[in-house]
Amino acid sequence: MDHDRLVTVMRRLALQAGARIMEIYAAPDFEVRSKSDASPVTEADEAADALISAGLTEAFPDTLVVTEEQAESHTESAEAFLIVDPLDGTKEFVQRRGDFTVNIAYVENGVPVRGVVYAPARKRLFYTLADGSAVEETGDHALDRAGETTPLAVKTPDNGALVVVASKSHRDAATDAYIGQFSVADMTSAGSSLKFCLVAAGEADLYPRLGRTMEWDTAAGDAVLRGAGGKMIRFDDHAPFAYGKPGYENPFFIAHAPGVDLPAPEGAAE
Repeated sequence: MDHDRLVTVMRRLALQAGARIMEIYAAPDFEVRSKSDASPVTEADEAADALISAGLTEAFPDTLVVTEEQAESHTESAEAFLIVDPLDGTKEFVQRRGDFTVNIAYVENGVPVRGVVYAPARKRLFYTLADGSAVEETGDHALDRAGETTPLAVKTPDNGALVVVASKSHRDAATDAYIGQFSVADMTSAGSSLKFCLVAAGEADLYPRLGRTMEWDTAAGDAVLRGAGGKMIRFDDHAPFAYGKPGYENPFFIAHAPGVDLPAPEGAAE
């Protein structure tokens, strides 16, 4: 895979999808339906999905494209694949809260090595460069050229005063109990994959998720986090987090800056 070309294509498609999403977001009304798992889907999800999947297939015809909105892709597998969530945070979109993102990632041998996360309503664009390092691009986000970028790097955590980010739409008692084991100076909430990017940017130290997610929800944000020096591990045993799992379903996980003192996983020997 030509990573220079890959990053250029992913960035452009994310921006184009974001523009289409914002057109629908600005409309006085839009259609919302429920999928088989009761999660919402809108015309914005479908329009962004069509745009991104067509663009990736044209640019990389020999690479598998797995996308949330195309169920037939969920039964396919490959050692290297592209994975897409065209609109992560649909609930945020429907409630017009702004914390929704476009996510495109490239996975090799179980690791999301390149990714882009675009939050069009927040005008924040995060991605990995061809060398794997992570940046946030500022400015107008022109389609034909990248603007100024700021390197992303996780901060060194203060375990006596951690900043924790959690989901706006999926907080539960188990998550709160886990967070309660830390010395927390500030709690912040964010929707969608922005939570990964806040840790990557040094705006938070820890993001635990004790709930169901799919690989398309996490791969792009995980790539950005890893490119900034962050860690993504399984919640149950703290093993490295891997992709290409059957059905593309994730276990619970912890995304964090190195140096956060994590409690021992449940069931670990004392």
